[in-house]
Amino acid sequence: MAKSLVIVESPAKAKTIEKFLGKSHYTVKASVGHVIDLPKSKLGVDIDNDFEPQYITIRGKGPVLKEIKKLAKKSKKIYLATDPDREGEAISWHLAKALGIEEDTPCRIEFNEITKNTIKSAIKNPRKINYELVNAQQARRVLDRLVGYKISPLLWKNVRKGLSAGRVQSVATKLIIDKEEEIKKFKPEEYWSLNLDAENSKKEKLEVKFKADSLGNKEIKTEEEVNRILNSLGKTLTVTKIKKGEKKRNPSKPFTTSTLQQEAANKLGFSTKKTMSLAQQLYEGIDLGKEGTVGLITYMRTDSTRISNEAIKSLKGYMDEFIGNEYLKKTHKKSKEDKNKKSVQDAHEAVRPTDVYKHPDNIKNSLKKDQYLIYKLIWERYVASQMVPAVYNTLAIELESNEIVFKATGSQLKFDGFLKIYSFANISEDTELPNLTEGEKINIVKEIHKQHFTQPPARYTEASLVKTMEELGIGRPSTYSPTISTILSRGYVEKDGKNLVATELGYIINEILVEYFSKIVDINFTAELEKELDYIEEGHDWKKLISEFYKEFREMLTYAEEHIEQVDLVEESDEECEKCGSIMLIKHGRYGKFLACSNYPDCEQTKPFLYKIGVNCPNCEDGDIIQRRSKKGRLFYGCSNFPKCRFVSWGKPVDKKCPECNSILIYKKTKKSEKNKCSNKDCGYEEEVEN
Repeated sequence: MAKSLVIVESPAKAKTIEKFLGKSHYTVKASVGHVIDLPKSKLGVDIDNDFEPQYITIRGKGPVLKEIKKLAKKSKKIYLATDPDREGEAISWHLAKALGIEEDTPCRIEFNEITKNTIKSAIKNPRKINYELVNAQQARRVLDRLVGYKISPLLWKNVRKGLSAGRVQSVATKLIIDKEEEIKKFKPEEYWSLNLDAENSKKEKLEVKFKADSLGNKEIKTEEEVNRILNSLGKTLTVTKIKKGEKKRNPSKPFTTSTLQQEAANKLGFSTKKTMSLAQQLYEGIDLGKEGTVGLITYMRTDSTRISNEAIKSLKGYMDEFIGNEYLKKTHKKSKEDKNKKSVQDAHEAVRPTDVYKHPDNIKNSLKKDQYLIYKLIWERYVASQMVPAVYNTLAIELESNEIVFKATGSQLKFDGFLKIYSFANISEDTELPNLTEGEKINIVKEIHKQHFTQPPARYTEASLVKTMEELGIGRPSTYSPTISTILSRGYVEKDGKNLVATELGYIINEILVEYFSKIVDINFTAELEKELDYIEEGHDWKKLISEFYKEFREMLTYAEEHIEQVDLVEESDEECEKCGSIMLIKHGRYGKFLACSNYPDCEQTKPFLYKIGVNCPNCEDGDIIQRRSKKGRLFYGCSNFPKCRFVSWGKPVDKKCPECNSILIYKKTKKSEKNKCSNKDCGYEEEVEN
């Protein structure tokens, strides 16, 4: 009896689906991503023939396609079950053409989660290939190919080989550079805080903060103003206002692609690439032992926070049984944000567990550590999103002394609401205040005033860059992670801790693009272009859009080809070649800077370029502390004499010894302070760093 053929993208997904459908009736084969695409060796777009893409079988995928064709010939039906998005639709279209499937044949099946019921339901309801989605993917692919393959050769010719430009990656790099310029231009402003330690007649203590002076000023700018206020204060404060209230803290919506990447970065320290890789594994299926392989989450590339009625119904049952019905949100309205979204990704639900009854702790033994953490994050966020708010009792007190107003605030958790489930929430401790009455006199025990300076804007992290790209409409859920990976691998940006910092090379490339391809790196233009690309899904002419874009782009190309000047990235170092004595040159390679002999090609000596920080190694006499990077790209500090000297530190050493134990001090910066701490963990010495 002939079987039906189901074609998916990944082997892991194929294994899971074949188990649900049964090997006796279905053969499930993985294409392993695209099998047909634009060629890598040339542009692959016929500009003179209305931008017709010139598709080929991807090198190395010939055997895969041959096997699929062989299976298709002896199959009674063919189902194309690639991912439920533009990219997946395009893969199905390419496969349909390669297999000779008629355009109107209902051969396409899609599903938002890989569970038995969903797969069996999808196989009963095949549809035709959606050519509007295909055209939307083709438009993006052709547009990105034109930008990348036309600008990159100019960079190879005038800067160095191996560089690239891109419609989204170049804007992302510019965002990081613009932020750096913003930080450089920032001028700190002085301000002062003024707090008072006070107590009532019962010796119950409270801390109050300055709110306004007798002139109505709510900020203290100088030390003179602090002294003026302190000289005006009496010895007591009078309670003038007591306000009791209640505030609610609402849960966040279930995850979209970008919010998942942001929360995983902020709470788990995962890169966007790692988060998406783990989510892909959970979506495609995890072996749960007796139950077999099951997809644990819904499709992870989505703009939507929508949840299906079936999922809500299941969650209600779970809440009744394990949490309590009083915790369940009573209404489930579709948000305005979701109603206004027109992206194809909104056809999906939010990222949620496929079965809420699979509590993270119950399947922990079947998951690797990081898989468990991501699943726990998704599960808790989903359940919490459908729970009632947490409720706090609040107390606000105002106190005065000679018309100078101070305030004290307190809050206590009254009802935990969604906080009962969401362990990743930042929860502030209860702040209790003594029972006071209006008119009561409070004694001032101690005055605490401190100088501060306003801080420059924070550099982008992966999480904040994704958030900004989403807010500006740059790229789409599927592009955030690969975009960040690209600008890091190209060496335009590097990581300093969690921060993304533009390199010298990044500045050079950005400067060229801003001067000669201003529209390509213009944020508003790119965002508007994204909207126009989305409209293609509604039936707009994709080739007309490409044609209009290319007219202006061709003018930029022509001008750039005539006017771009060559950039010399080579500079002399102060080191001599160990082989021939010639000066070593600092050059830029694919993996950053390196030293090469100036006597090349007669001498081919090269060595790593060491980033010295100006501090001698505390463990050996002649070593310098240099910056290094771990295999995962994390910055650390070590001795230039490695492996002879094995001094290492995650924190940045400073040229200063501990006054208590003579160990080297390490610079540590947090959101609240900058300190030099002793590298000797048994010592504990630390000192504030002057701003």
